[in-house]
Amino acid sequence: MAKLVLDLHDIYNKGGQIEAELHRVINQAVEKKISPVEIIPGKGSGQLKKHVLRFLAQPDIKKLYHRLEKDDKNFGRVFVHFKF
Repeated sequence: MAKLVLDLHDIYNKGGQIEAELHRVINQAVEKKISPVEIIPGKGSGQLKKHVLRFLAQPDIKKLYHRLEKDDKNFGRVFVHFKF
């Protein structure tokens, strides 16, 4: 089973680039019908994870996916599940 992974460690302090990458990976998942998408904001202070969750909660983004899962074993990882 294919899955997409987006690791945000390298661009954690570049707000516009973070959103562009999030859009890119979500659009790629929808185009290629790939589920789940693993987004790795890292552990850190939790601010980047909050940014990712706010992005995913936007109505135009939220309508694209089926379920959001915060990894209970790894705080620095979020899964976005699509229903195709």
